[in-house]
Amino acid sequence: MILSSMRDVVFGYGKEPVIDQLSLDIHVGEFVGITGPNGSAKTTMLKLLLGLLKPWSGSVHMNIQNIRGKKLEIGYVPQQVASFNSGFPSTVIELVRSGCYRKLGLFRRFTTEQEAIVERSLREVGMWEYRNTRVGELSGGQKQRICIARALAGQPQVLVLDEPTTGMDRRSREGFYDLMRHYADVHGLTIIMVTHGLEEMGNRLDRTITLERQESEEWQCLSTNSCSVPFGQVD
Repeated sequence: MILSSMRDVVFGYGKEPVIDQLSLDIHVGEFVGITGPNGSAKTTMLKLLLGLLKPWSGSVHMNIQNIRGKKLEIGYVPQQVASFNSGFPSTVIELVRSGCYRKLGLFRRFTTEQEAIVERSLREVGMWEYRNTRVGELSGGQKQRICIARALAGQPQVLVLDEPTTGMDRRSREGFYDLMRHYADVHGLTIIMVTHGLEEMGNRLDRTITLERQESEEWQCLSTNSCSVPFGQVD
């Protein structure tokens, strides 16, 4: 089942396109890595997929119904989301609980089940012991992890991550990649992740989408499966 499609998309800033005639499909349940050099419009492509940017031309379609026929829930952790200053007032658990608010209704009354989801999300990213710490007191990598926990606590069907392991040490990064593989395999979560860490990920990804500059100086989108066998241009 196709989750999201882009067809012949053109988008840019000012007068020059940074994405030109881009077509690709994202399938339900895939763990997809998006990579490419700096300036290759990876974040822009994510925002187009999510409908946060409108293309100059071409089409972007997101299947807003999940496989059970309910409205699709998307968790999005943007790049450098963890730049809270030292005066940020919330505690870790308060921030992660806020990821559940959409499901709680007007009075935001947490059930035992929802409290368990918050605890599980924090434990999965290794931050449960910091639950009562002020967010502004954490390191950059720790802030990044609680932002991921917040997204997981919302129980999305799609998780979109823009360089989520920024500030993490190698052990934490590899644990995070294993966690995402688990969510894709066991919970059917679709994960779309911008990353520069392909050499660390081994065969955890189902597919890699690479933005490369060709001799024509246009960005071309290539797709590779987990065994690094080129599929050719995404269409």
